[in-house]
Amino acid sequence: MAKTPVIAIVDDDEGVRTSLASLVRSLGYEADAYESGIDFLQHAPGDDPACMIADIQMPVITGDELQAQLIASGRRFPIIFMTAFPSEAVRQRVMAAGAHCFLGKPSSGDEIIRCLENALAGHGAAP
Repeated sequence: MAKTPVIAIVDDDEGVRTSLASLVRSLGYEADAYESGIDFLQHAPGDDPACMIADIQMPVITGDELQAQLIASGRRFPIIFMTAFPSEAVRQRVMAAGAHCFLGKPSSGDEIIRCLENALAGHGAAP
């Protein structure tokens, strides 16, 4: 039996974390929520998630800095970025580094689901 894909949610806004976790679970996936990039790096289980949904604007370590640290340590999995402050420069940087999607906040559930399902299908993790 295949293991249920785990989606890591990294956002400093508790409401966003809660709503994304609920959406992810409604799709049949597991959701692990983290309040910061540091929280993810320090407390995530040894296995990488099937996908990550991460905010860009977070204190201490931004989403794109988290992406750079993960890549530098050889950890590569699809990342969907969401931000209330989208800029073309950041979008280009994270997409060039391998991000799967770059969404503005708020985004519709349909947009998030589309990005998530495409990310998982591209990495053989869809249920």
